[in-house]
Amino acid sequence: MEYSKEFKAALSNFSSIEKDRLIFRLLKKDKLLSKKLYFELIDPETTDNKRDSMEEIVSEKVLLASKYIGNQKYYLGIIRKISAEITEHVKITTDKFGEVSLNILLINKILEFNDDLSRQRFDNVYKLYLYLINKTVKSLLLTKKLDVDYWMEIDEHLESLEEKIHQNHYLEKLFINNGIDFNWLTSDKIPDHFDLIIKDIKNQGFLR
Repeated sequence: MEYSKEFKAALSNFSSIEKDRLIFRLLKKDKLLSKKLYFELIDPETTDNKRDSMEEIVSEKVLLASKYIGNQKYYLGIIRKISAEITEHVKITTDKFGEVSLNILLINKILEFNDDLSRQRFDNVYKLYLYLINKTVKSLLLTKKLDVDYWMEIDEHLESLEEKIHQNHYLEKLFINNGIDFNWLTSDKIPDHFDLIIKDIKNQGFLR
């Protein structure tokens, strides 16, 4: 939404007290904005500190969620909530590197329970696996946009991810069936125009 000059001028005419009241009313209604401003203005923690904390949160919560793997609907709901926490972290800190690394970490932590997942019926874990594939694809799309200086560290996460995928027969097969080339799980091998490649794959009815 764009604001007219008249609207901006009207806001400028508010007294300091009126502006303060307006700001606090807005912050009360928008908790995310409140957290973002707190982080930018007075939070002693850096983006790196916040990312480190999120890594611990992701690891701990996936571990706690693992006991519900047999109840896939509930389990996937928990995983989505963890993913939402990562999204909130990114919105608050604008942590572009963390947006990739934390999401790959989430997938890796889930796949640490490959043995438990493999004991489930394929139709029970299909939604989870498709969710993980799409999250992997999104992470690759975001990696392509990162500065190349980050790629080496991202590749460490991707190498671990690929290893775990190959340890899970049904997940590996689903990656292949959805047109995902495992060579792409290396930063400098993600194709140019990767977004168009994925768009074409989706237009063919895959990744859905």
